[in-house]
Formats: sequence, C-alpha cells, structure tokens
Amino acid sequence: MSIFLVIIFFLLGLIIGSFLNVVIYRLSTARSLGGRSACMSCQNRLSWSELVPLFSFLGLKGRCRNCQTKISIQYPLVEAITGLIFAALFFKLSAFNGQDVFFIFNLSFILAYIYYATAFSLLVVMAVYDLRHKIIPDTLSLVFSVLAFVGLFFFSNYDFSSHIPTILEFSSGVLIALPLAGLWLISSGRWMGLGDAKLALGIGWLLGLSGALSGLVIAFWSGAIIGVALIILFKNGKMGKLGMKSEIPFAPFLVFGAFLAFVFRLNLFGI
Repeated sequence: MSIFLVIIFFLLGLIIGSFLNVVIYRLSTARSLGGRSACMSCQNRLSWSELVPLFSFLGLKGRCRNCQTKISIQYPLVEAITGLIFAALFFKLSAFNGQDVFFIFNLSFILAYIYYATAFSLLVVMAVYDLRHKIIPDTLSLVFSVLAFVGLFFFSNYDFSSHIPTILEFSSGVLIALPLAGLWLISSGRWMGLGDAKLALGIGWLLGLSGALSGLVIAFWSGAIIGVALIILFKNGKMGKLGMKSEIPFAPFLVFGAFLAFVFRLNLFGI
C-alpha cells in the first residue's frame, strides 16, 4: 500500500510541476497565470490530451502536434523532478507517522506535507528561473523566506507542532546567508549574486543550521564538479566556450543541496 501511495504522490507532483512550469514561463511577464496554455511557437491552444504532465510530452515525441516545433525539455524535467520531490517528501514524512495507511488523514501529516511541498515547490521555481534568466526574483525569495521563518514556530522534526524557536534556530537563516552575502560584497557580484544570499536565508530557517550547512557544502561541491565538467565539455564545442569567468547560476545547486540535506537529514558538521 505504501508503494501505491508513493505513486499517487508522484502523480500529484507531476500535476503541480506542470503548474510550476506555467509560473516559471509567465513570471515577470504581462501574461497572467490563468488562461489556456498554448504552443510557444504557433500559439495554437492545447487540448486536454496535450496537457497531461510528462506523458503528453512522451506521446508527442517532444514536438507540437500543430507546427512540429520542438517542445522545451524543461517541461517534462520540471514535472518529473517535482514528482520525485513530492514522492520523496511523502516517503520521508510517512516514516514519522507509522505504517498505518490512515496516517495520511492525520492533520499533523497533512499540514506538514503541505508546508514542505509548498516550500520545495518555491525552490524548484527559483532554481529553474535562475537557470533560465540568471536571476532569482526578489518576490519569490521574500515569500519563501517568510514561509520558512513562520515554519520555525510550527514545524519541528518533520512534524507539525507549535513551539518557541531557540536563538540558534532564529539565527540559522542569517548565519547561512552571511557568507554568501560576503562573497557577493567582496567580489562585487562576480563570484556570487546577492539573490543567492537571499535564497540561503530561507534555506537556513527551513533546514536549521546543521542541515543548511550540509546543504551548502553539497551545493559548492556539486557546483564545482558541474562547472569544471561544463568547461571541459564545451571547451571546443559548437555551443560556444565556457571559461572561469562564465556565469553559472548557483540557485539550482543550493536547492539540490537543500533537498538532499532535508531528505537524508544530513549533519556533516555534527552540530
């Protein structure tokens, strides 16, 4: 039964991921988040069969049915990633609620799941938006930081329970954001964007100091590995060249590190 529920939450994530794609594409544009979806090239309105998350992309073989233009790989990737995140969150949170299938109707589980699913959905949007535009919208960073800060009072140890945060919990966001803000200040924005520091503020409050530090280490490690790999890969490629001064968005690595630290409850520093 638990596997069945994991699949259900994965499918829920696919649906939410489809909406997140809409947010990513329409954010900071004149288009509203409502209205019918259409092909980005021919503007042909899509039918319901073309809007099934992930499966429509596979069925259409990655091309618009009307004009045969290639559909951005971002659509299925965001949907699949969000699906995996939702499934992993269910698997993680269910471990704290026993194996009885009826725990999914427990108010504590429902509130905790909605909270963390919302937080990581915001992180997905910020990561992909930064990947596309090399900037993190201040509005999203603010919403995420407020959500993470409020969570200090209601969510602890993967569960819903009101409590008074400790001084360390209060300061965790600032302690994580300050080093990144320092890198931004010292390098005048060449090494790190200020948006990354704003994002780290919310991650610190969401994960706590130990988890956020662990996630930050993973972010730097993965960022360095991917950065070097890209430089080697595109050194003489047709897609242009990447060098040490090339700008590589850091938000995707921050989000990746934060997710791993949350799911596996990492504490690399023993704090």
